[in-house]
This record gives sequence, C-alpha cells and structure tokens, in this order.
Amino acid sequence: MKKRLTGLVLLMFLLFSLPVYAGIPLDTVKTNVNKVLDVLRDPKLKSASAKEIKKEKLRLIYKSMFDEVEFSRRTLARSWSKLNPAQQQEFIGLFEQILEKSYIDKIFSYTNEKIEFYKENMLSEGQAEIQTRVVTSSKEIPIYYRMIKKDNVWKVYDVVVENVSLVQNYRTQFNDILNKNTPEQLLEILRKKVKEQ
Repeated sequence: MKKRLTGLVLLMFLLFSLPVYAGIPLDTVKTNVNKVLDVLRDPKLKSASAKEIKKEKLRLIYKSMFDEVEFSRRTLARSWSKLNPAQQQEFIGLFEQILEKSYIDKIFSYTNEKIEFYKENMLSEGQAEIQTRVVTSSKEIPIYYRMIKKDNVWKVYDVVVENVSLVQNYRTQFNDILNKNTPEQLLEILRKKVKEQ
C-alpha cells in the first residue's frame, strides 16, 4: 500500500510538473514572435522613413531570441575550429548581417497572416523543437524553431522553413567555400557580400 501511494504521489508530481517545464521553450518562441509581430503591426512604424527604427527594434528581438554563437558554430560545423577566436567573432557579425539582408524584406512583407504555435518536442533536457505554421489564405507554411538551453535560458539556434534548415543550407555554402579557400578568404567573401547588399 505504501509503495502504491508513493508511486501515485510520484506520478502526480510528474504530471503536474511536466507542463510547467515543457512549456518554457514554446512560451519563449511565442513571446519573441509576438514581439516581432507587434513591431510589424505598429502603425507608427509603417512609413518608409521608419524603416531603420523598425530594423533596430527587430535586431534587439533577434539578439534576445537567437544564440548567435551556437547558430554560427553549427553552420560551420567542423570548420568552426579552423577559425581563430577573432575570426569566429567576425564571422558571427557578418553572418548576422547577411541573414538580416536576406530576410528583412520577407519579414517586412508580413500582412497579418495567422501564426499558430502547435507543438513542442523536447529532444533532450537541453534541446527542443517548437513547431509553428504561418497560415495564409492559400496555404500553410511550417516553421520549426530549434532551441538550446544555456545558463537556464532557451534560445533558437536554427530555423527550419518548409523542411529547409537555415543551418544546413548555409553550411553547404560555407563548406564549399572553405574546401577551396582559407578562413580569411571566407571572411573576405562575406565582407564583400555585406557591402554589396
């Protein structure tokens, strides 16, 4: 009887404590995505002259939402260690600028599509995948956020849009460059790309 009661208490503890733990990654993504939507919907930021203010507000959200080091490290994978610490820091900054320039117009083109946050997969104690979808009048676009917990804070390290991972996509491109060039040459290519955009 005592064993059964102990088991029941343990089961109740797990049932009531799991949703609180499991909800943190999803809540983190939802909070940050809603902050982005608030910026995009802000009527004071609709004019062309407010574009830079809007970008700056979105940059701040990006910084709090994404683990830039993890994002960059996973993108370069084994090649990350070929870069010295100063090159790694420069790569993080350049990569962030390339991502912003590649995706900012797509983000700005948001026109009140519905965003659904529907599933949280705990991949391990410190990793999760949050499944969301953007619902338009004609289709649903799945967007998955892959997250990692560091210092008790959940941050995004990859985004998968319609089954295409940003990390995998850029990894292929950067590895092709690093197979034929030095890390310094990769940085030079990225510096030029940032200037041209």
